[in-house]
Amino acid sequence: MRDAQGVDAIAMKTLKYSLVLTLKDLRLEYNTKEIISSMLVFSLLTVVVFSFIFDPGEADLQKAGSGAYWMAVVFSGLLGLSRSMQLEINGGNLEASLIAGIPRNAVFFGKFASNFIIIIFMQIIMIPLFAVLYDVRILSSVWMAAVILGATYGFVLLGTLFSLIAARSGTREILLPLLLLPISIPLILAAVQLTNGFQDGESLGSLGKWLRLIFVYDLIFTVLSALLFEKVVEE
Repeated sequence: MRDAQGVDAIAMKTLKYSLVLTLKDLRLEYNTKEIISSMLVFSLLTVVVFSFIFDPGEADLQKAGSGAYWMAVVFSGLLGLSRSMQLEINGGNLEASLIAGIPRNAVFFGKFASNFIIIIFMQIIMIPLFAVLYDVRILSSVWMAAVILGATYGFVLLGTLFSLIAARSGTREILLPLLLLPISIPLILAAVQLTNGFQDGESLGSLGKWLRLIFVYDLIFTVLSALLFEKVVEE
């Protein structure tokens, strides 16, 4: 009984500190708008550039639009994740959180949650633009909301971990994409396939393998990222 109570107390403490750190990051971003503004500018440039590549009446425009959407999310996300962790380290916030005795998992998941919310907010702004420029309805199905949340979850989860590793190196601009992109390929591929599939009206059964891939990917890397973050911050 005592062991169970101890576990519950640790879980509640981790959740409490994670929420506090998340709100701190979101409040700071609300005041400065530094990360979201740079991500939006980059994503808009990506959208506009790809819109010039394909003709409006091209048969594969919708499929190209799905790929362009996720490319915009990935590359603008890389920019946002790198800048977010750089501000955390340069401002001494990460070091202060660790010295204060805040559980390491709370530090990690607090930072992850703020990054996740910011990138989801960016996508909410992007989706109408793709509807106009590519005639692509990203939210063509209720299940697409789950795809966006699941794919973004996995991408930001690993991005938060790798951005810490990259920020502590002298080549952070190069190292983060080199670490994150190769391991994110299955996730991005599944997201693109699901986006195209739901737009084409394919059944949930035929797309089930891609949904399962995202679920398993997120589950595995949730555990691994939390464990690896403790090792990284100790170095």
